[in-house]
Amino acid sequence: MAGLLALIALGLAGCGSNPKDPLANVPAPCPNVALLGDAADLSRYAGGREDLTTMVLDARLTGFQAKCDYAPNHAGLDVTLRLAMSAERGPAATGNTAQLPYMVAVVSADESAVLARATYTAQVEFPANVSRVQTQGEELSIRIPGGVEQARTRRVLLGFVLTPEELAVNRRRGPRG
Repeated sequence: MAGLLALIALGLAGCGSNPKDPLANVPAPCPNVALLGDAADLSRYAGGREDLTTMVLDARLTGFQAKCDYAPNHAGLDVTLRLAMSAERGPAATGNTAQLPYMVAVVSADESAVLARATYTAQVEFPANVSRVQTQGEELSIRIPGGVEQARTRRVLLGFVLTPEELAVNRRRGPRG
């Protein structure tokens, strides 16, 4: 009986926390991740007129998935992201594919400084007789350097890469629901 109790105690000793790394079993905090309101929509038109007949593409960022982990030696946070998007092929579109350029920016807590920015492109294909599709961007991993507490005060902003004209369309139209 004593041998059985010793075996159980030994087995349980392997469970639980790692005495060398007290944060080994603690979930990593995530910084604030958000869609950038002015850049959550992408509307493209042909011929300089903004109406339904000249619409080439209308796309929206519809959400995202984010998960966080500690960077090695707790030198910051590793953030893994995947954006969800919808795209509609307009009457003026000439092909059945579209490029959706988007960006990920890491900014200071008060958004006064862009600390890092990267751009990516999602390609969507519209099957025959289908004008609206849902898609996801690739899974992205970014590292926010600094101590964990400093890294978690950063903000991660997601949005489409827009021309000045496309940004002006979004600002005139206002947020869509």
